[in-house]
Amino acid sequence: MRNHATSPVFDVAVIGAGPTGLTLAIDLVRRGVRVLLAERGTDLFAGSRGKGIQSRTLEVLDDLGLASRFLAAGGPYPPNRRWTAGTPGEEFRMVEEREATESEPYGGTLMLPQWRTARLLRERLVELGGEVSYGHELTGLEQDAEGVTLRFAERTGTVRARYAVGADGARGAVRRLLGIGMTGGTVDPRPVLVADVRLSLGTLPRTHWHVFPGADGGFAALCPLAGTEDFQFVAAFPEGTTVATDPEAVRAALAARTHLAPERVTAVTWSSAFTARAALADRFQDGRVLLAGDAAHVHSPAGGQGLNTSIQDAYNLGWKLGAVLAGAPRALLATYEEERRAVAAGMLDLSTRVHRGETRRGEETRQLGLHYRASTLSDHALAAGAPLHAGDRAPDGRAGGDRLFDLYRGPHWTLLAIGTERTPEAGAAPVVPGLPAHVRTRALPSCAPYGRGLFLIRPDGYVAWTGTDPGGAARWLDRHLGAAAHASPAAA
Repeated sequence: MRNHATSPVFDVAVIGAGPTGLTLAIDLVRRGVRVLLAERGTDLFAGSRGKGIQSRTLEVLDDLGLASRFLAAGGPYPPNRRWTAGTPGEEFRMVEEREATESEPYGGTLMLPQWRTARLLRERLVELGGEVSYGHELTGLEQDAEGVTLRFAERTGTVRARYAVGADGARGAVRRLLGIGMTGGTVDPRPVLVADVRLSLGTLPRTHWHVFPGADGGFAALCPLAGTEDFQFVAAFPEGTTVATDPEAVRAALAARTHLAPERVTAVTWSSAFTARAALADRFQDGRVLLAGDAAHVHSPAGGQGLNTSIQDAYNLGWKLGAVLAGAPRALLATYEEERRAVAAGMLDLSTRVHRGETRRGEETRQLGLHYRASTLSDHALAAGAPLHAGDRAPDGRAGGDRLFDLYRGPHWTLLAIGTERTPEAGAAPVVPGLPAHVRTRALPSCAPYGRGLFLIRPDGYVAWTGTDPGGAARWLDRHLGAAAHASPAAA
């Protein structure tokens, strides 16, 4: 039997420091969890790739203390401009605009290149005392009743963790080592070139996302990347084409599909080629190892669902891992796959429909309507017609002079009493026998998106339980969290 006594011990080893792994590490570190965030590269990913941050993801970032930084770094999607033979044509919008409201404070999609997203997440992780461990290429994984043993290339010894999470992408090592398959296929057989390019001053206005239809059914587009000097260049090629990605090939492709001369491209900072696929991992968990992000689901980039679904995987998993490490039944982790695999399947279908022009980028792509009503964690004891159901996203609103999102922010649970007979003076904290002292409580005379009743809000901003008997919330926590219900989470 292997002796683990001299191996480094972590609570959770997260493999892959993309947006998924970074988000999960942030959520775990703020709960006092000992995390190894292992990245095979020497730095974070350097390209634009996923550039759309949806409304629900901005709410997640709000909870993590990052929304204002993202809003300052990015910007709205510009209108599109269609070009024909070097002549600008009609203007249209690919992404529907949406105004913010009190209950939905982040109205539209924010544009921010993926490399900037990753660096803002890393900045927050370091502030909380975490770090990224670079040069850690996973080569082996074994698990037993007590934990997981991980081996990395060019390292002596092993790393030991109680749990491990594969956030290392569609071609990552974790899913392969577990032998978990992916079910899906090609969405579009045409290969696509994507690159971050810098154009000489005055070449194209940054006020529009420029689209260049091709005679062969292909297309090209140049999108100004908010918060940078760069454009994202995308070009589709006929099926079977071998797409080169070196800088000169990018310049040639851009010149062939637009009216711009190749010398107008002054720099190519990143480039890649892909064929759009949609695939879902056959399962998200194998014992003490879980999958998140692209390791669990691969999307077409159309509609900007992949990165957002991935960040929300991490947000769902973080509080559950933290609770199990604090003494909750391990069965709680099974609800991660139960909740997130169904969501991922729906988002894969949505991405595919957007890619094929069957639906627009609009309400569905904002991801505010996603819910866990069918989850075993959702206990709804209010009337069936209540405006808010257990499993729904908990909307923002006003609690006296405060925002509800300010009340929810952090790794804790929250109990709202709204317009009930037992509601004390507005703003006061209801006294609930048996409720753990660390659960934040607040009373409101009314809040339209919620209706009337008691609402137990999960750390990830979803409603766990609704009812009229305050003791029901305490019983829910004891039933699903066990000893962890009475363990105070670390401060955010």
